[in-house]
Amino acid sequence: MPAALSVILVSFSAIFGACMGSFLNVVAARTVEERPWWGGERSICDSCGRKLTALELVPVVSWFALSGGCKSCGAKIPLRYLIVELGGAAIGGLIAWRWGISLTAAFAAVVAAGLFLNALTDIYSGYVYDLFAWGLGITGMLMRLGGGAGALFDGLLGALLGFAVIAIIIFVSRGGMGWGDASLMGGTGAALGWQLTAWALYSGFMIGGVIALGLLLFRKVKRKDAIPLGPFLAIGGIVSMLTGPWFFSLLDMSVRWPWG
Repeated sequence: MPAALSVILVSFSAIFGACMGSFLNVVAARTVEERPWWGGERSICDSCGRKLTALELVPVVSWFALSGGCKSCGAKIPLRYLIVELGGAAIGGLIAWRWGISLTAAFAAVVAAGLFLNALTDIYSGYVYDLFAWGLGITGMLMRLGGGAGALFDGLLGALLGFAVIAIIIFVSRGGMGWGDASLMGGTGAALGWQLTAWALYSGFMIGGVIALGLLLFRKVKRKDAIPLGPFLAIGGIVSMLTGPWFFSLLDMSVRWPWG
């Protein structure tokens, strides 16, 4: 693909990713608050309750245009909105950069959206919702129909591996980890297949360990404080999609459809 077209594609995908991040943030927040996120439900200022206009809801741009505050009451717009939108933009751009216009890119975008949503609900409530976790797995298996029986079997192995590893940790730690995390990795495994699931688990645990250590060193958390694991597992899944085929190529192994 010509360089100019590649830049356009990555830029467009980053914009789409920011919009998707904004939408998933709404879904996660309203699910936790037990409010509907579909139909005619409108976004409002959390402080004054005023309904927000379309121009106030443009991802990333509106936050800076409003200087991070409501134009009516001046209340600060939580920084997490901007962070989530920028995160969505980064994921969208990276997927387009990695796979261009392809079936694999579409597959990865759907999986990344599911992982992002589960990470957000865990951050906001401390829970991974089984509906969203297994919804990711069911969606992944449906998409795997395009790869035939081999791809479906790979998804089943991935689901078994992801769920089993977390389940073993739960039993060994006597509840030190929640079953929602097992559901999340089961759903993730169905979408990724067993090889990328193994790499996702390793990546998620390593990233989580490094960040947890940093939080402890800077005294942001205490040793007995609970830190949600879901976001790190989700990051591990995204990292695995982007780097897994390269990693397994170093081991002289190929990965199955759609990643190979």
